[in-house]
Amino acid sequence: LPTAVLLKDTRLMDVKLGQLGSWLAMRDFTPRGILGAMRRGYDRYYNKYINVRKGGLGGISMVLAGYIVLSYMWSYSHLKHERRRKYH
Repeated sequence: LPTAVLLKDTRLMDVKLGQLGSWLAMRDFTPRGILGAMRRGYDRYYNKYINVRKGGLGGISMVLAGYIVLSYMWSYSHLKHERRRKYH
């Protein structure tokens, strides 16, 4: 007999669309819960891409790509006004 997995213990990728609201309601959105989720995510990333025997450029290139996307998002409001400005 397959054992039923509680909705709280279900991963986000396994949650059905109809269950998404109740799954989100069970999450811990306190500062401690958010910091714990960030810590778990960092630990998973570090152990999967950085702390390996034969590492490559994959993990570091993902961090660099994330930094580029974030810096573009932060400066987008300034860049948006520069598009139509004439430089002559």
